[in-house]
Amino acid sequence: MKRLDFITEIPSLGAAKIQSPLKNARFVDESVPVTLMLTSGELTELDADILQKDFEKAGPRERIYFDASKARCAVVTCGGVCPGINDVIRAIVNEAHYHYGVRHVLGISNGLRGFIPKYGYEVKVLTPESVSHIHQFGGTILGSSRGLQDPVEIVDSLDRLNINILFVIGGDGAMRAARAIVDEISARKRNIAVIGIPKTIDNDINFITRSFGFDTAVEKAAEVIQCAHVEATGMDMGVGLVKLMGREAGFIAAQATLAMQEVNFLLVPEQPFSLYGEGGLLQVVETRLKERKHTIIVCAEGAGQDLLGGEPERDPSGNPKLGDICGLIIRELEGYAESKDFEINIKFIDPSYLIRSIPANAGDRVYCGFLGQNAVHAAMAGKTDMVITRLKSSMVHLPLHLVAAERRRINTNSDWWSSVMEATGQREFLK
Repeated sequence: MKRLDFITEIPSLGAAKIQSPLKNARFVDESVPVTLMLTSGELTELDADILQKDFEKAGPRERIYFDASKARCAVVTCGGVCPGINDVIRAIVNEAHYHYGVRHVLGISNGLRGFIPKYGYEVKVLTPESVSHIHQFGGTILGSSRGLQDPVEIVDSLDRLNINILFVIGGDGAMRAARAIVDEISARKRNIAVIGIPKTIDNDINFITRSFGFDTAVEKAAEVIQCAHVEATGMDMGVGLVKLMGREAGFIAAQATLAMQEVNFLLVPEQPFSLYGEGGLLQVVETRLKERKHTIIVCAEGAGQDLLGGEPERDPSGNPKLGDICGLIIRELEGYAESKDFEINIKFIDPSYLIRSIPANAGDRVYCGFLGQNAVHAAMAGKTDMVITRLKSSMVHLPLHLVAAERRRINTNSDWWSSVMEATGQREFLK
């Protein structure tokens, strides 16, 4: 896909002819787009260093497409959990109920499987009362699952439930599934809006510069790094090794490294490294220990997979099943220390499930509220085949095809990455 040619126009189900029930709202003037300057450091593999593009602004419209008194909505959550999913669900339900007067919002249980009759999952009725406290808990009250399901069966279920609007909360796999659902809806000439809310704790969805839950994950990861630093400095020749989430992108590990400024070696999927020889991890850890008596290594889970050998298996969503890179590092460090006859004391911390299972912090809750509210605004206006996100400082509509095209990864030639490397100082040693 050529970045210079990408389309940002958002499809609509039809003319919006109904006066919005919102009182004292600041309605969006759709004739005035949001013009943003995007850089190659922010998005994946742009064809130009700087790109100017117009986007459709998110927010309430003065005229809406759906009659709120008759509209029926459904919400589904897909993929792994992350902080803030319940906050988004709560925001959708409250915005639809209190501001638009929508009385029917259904929750689909256990991801896309919930649409498929053979699994036998019950549909949940979501009301302001049933979601009033869910933001206090991590995970998702609806349950989730990985893997695609037949879009024909999904749209059959939407028809049986008389659903007009479907909100899909999930990662890039869920957004691809949402596109397949849109295609099936279009083939049947049905008027069902499909709105995506991008979710990934790894912050690696294309064109999404900040996914909800990411700030919470970084905050908790920074606390873990601090604990590793205490452990490493509490003994002679101590090594604190922290494994953080990041299957194909190391954004959590890198941002937490910037937050703490205690990390000596950061390993991410985007930057290969070696274990052995001159400038290899084993040698530079030895040098660091002999000079400073302790060191901190932060390793994203997808880093160094080439060192493990073999082709990775895939999970139901098509994601690679990762090998144990930290296990390899620990074994090799201990063996290297023994062969060189120096002491080493490794403390390994893997907080992955702790980080992704906690409730959202205040900043992420605010963002989740914006996402949920604007998803409802877009849906009621008849928008479809799109996602809600913040791009730069603006809440905008993005076509589903943009976010589903590929994953975003760290640009190791960016100023931001240069700051990360400056914080660790590892460029002077690790080759």
